[in-house]
Amino acid sequence: MRRSEKQIKDIEEIEGILRSAQLCHLSLVDDGKPYVVPMNFGYAEGALYFHSAPEGRKIDIIRKNPEVCFNIIGRYDLVTGESACSWTAQFDSVTGTGKAEILIDRAGKEKGLAVLMGQYSREKYDFSVEDLDGVVVIKVQIESLSGKRSV
Repeated sequence: MRRSEKQIKDIEEIEGILRSAQLCHLSLVDDGKPYVVPMNFGYAEGALYFHSAPEGRKIDIIRKNPEVCFNIIGRYDLVTGESACSWTAQFDSVTGTGKAEILIDRAGKEKGLAVLMGQYSREKYDFSVEDLDGVVVIKVQIESLSGKRSV
């Protein structure tokens, strides 16, 4: 990281951002071409969880190439200035890499969906067989993480 003073080195702080953020940009590579998709997610135990329809471009890409990267913005505040070049932003972000796995078994999907819903709600949810059979869950086991903060 070029601006080392902005680097978040404490893994607890990084995980705090992962637990509180609401949107993840998941980046994939489709036959050598980049593809990014914004997604709701959940974080637990060193992994990100996403839900998806069982078919579609991102599922096709992951089946061919499970290597992914992601970016998550926690806090973001635009700071205006007197001139265009004095504008800035205050933010917390996490960027990382990992390997995606498509979970198709009901138990794996139920765990992943519970993690995902836990990201946004304190309520516990039950998932019907129809719900579980209608989606796949993507689990990204995180391999590398870096955090950045601009205050």
